[in-house]
Amino acid sequence: MDISSLRERNTDNTLTVSELNGYIKRLIDGDRILNAVTVRGEISNFVNHRSGHLYFSLKDAESQLKVVMFRSSAVKLRFAPENGMKVTIHGSVTVYQRDGSYQLYANSIQPDGVGALYLAYEQMKEKLYKEGLFDEIHKKPIPAFPERIGVITSPTGAAVRDIINVTGRRFPLAKIYLYPSLVQGEGAEPNLIRAVDYFDRSGLCDVIIIGRGGGSIEDLWAFNSEALARRIFECKTPVISAVGHETDFTICDFVSDMRAPTPSAAAEIAVPDIREIVMGIVDLSERLSVALVKTVERKRERLELIRSSEVIKNPISIVGDKREELDLRRRDLVRNMEIALKDKKHALAIDSEKLNALSPLSVLSRGYSIAQTSKGLIKSVDDAKVGDSVRLFVSDGELGLTVENITKRKGVQ
Repeated sequence: MDISSLRERNTDNTLTVSELNGYIKRLIDGDRILNAVTVRGEISNFVNHRSGHLYFSLKDAESQLKVVMFRSSAVKLRFAPENGMKVTIHGSVTVYQRDGSYQLYANSIQPDGVGALYLAYEQMKEKLYKEGLFDEIHKKPIPAFPERIGVITSPTGAAVRDIINVTGRRFPLAKIYLYPSLVQGEGAEPNLIRAVDYFDRSGLCDVIIIGRGGGSIEDLWAFNSEALARRIFECKTPVISAVGHETDFTICDFVSDMRAPTPSAAAEIAVPDIREIVMGIVDLSERLSVALVKTVERKRERLELIRSSEVIKNPISIVGDKREELDLRRRDLVRNMEIALKDKKHALAIDSEKLNALSPLSVLSRGYSIAQTSKGLIKSVDDAKVGDSVRLFVSDGELGLTVENITKRKGVQ
């Protein structure tokens, strides 16, 4: 319906807002160029709605355009759009009639100047790196002598043949358990996760090799899976990643316990070389023989030295010498004890004389006496009173006295 038809319905030639917006919408929707347009610009005001729809603006130096990407298209993106990212968007322009605004409905988004897969790979690597999934502290050691090796790869690819050939040549004692899996395309990611889960939960293997031959980033994309990376990180069994050729790197390589440049190299890392082990044993055996010979020679020389010693040839003379030495030591001990005893006696006599000089009995023998009441020794006239009974100690006994008078010497306080 054109403008003239709308005006014929209204006598005053006036349109409603809805009629005008609807008319503009039909014009834009009918434009073949606007129905399939590609626009380049920079993302701003990005919103990842909980519904799964993406809302943002696409801008350049002079203008901006509203963009909507519905969930059905957003889930197909290989990378996570974000503010400041330069992109190329393919979609259609239409009018949101209620608001009278036009916007771009995006069907696909590609990073401008770099592939979507490569950008998604870099984003995933940065995310897991910040979470610590690549830290060396989490890497488990590869067992030195694995008895059972789990291999996760395509059963028809060259990778499995290389692993079997190298393992058989280097360490034929090891058993190989193959978990056939898709390694690219739809279904490869869950297939690989189930394989890792099976080997880890069953405890069947000492080490796991996961990988495939080389290819494009699209071919190797299953090994850049976040879910696979997290399952490998949680794996209790050591994992060796062998994806692609030497120059190929995947998320699986960074999160595994060991990265091998090729499947053949993974087999070389996983098992020792039995020829080197045999050579090592031979070398150790030779060194042990030499060490034993030298030890026996040293012991023989020591034995000969002991056999030629005087104590072996004439043990009686040694006993006589020791008896004489013992007698000499005994005489020295007796002499030293007598000297020490004499010194102690002399010191005791001196100490006795000093004690005797200070003894009260010695004082009494010189004509002095000691007076004592029931309260104690009388040292002053103040210590007794008339009528007190006094015991007077002299050199050969004591006297019982009674105080009849007390006279204090003048000038004595």
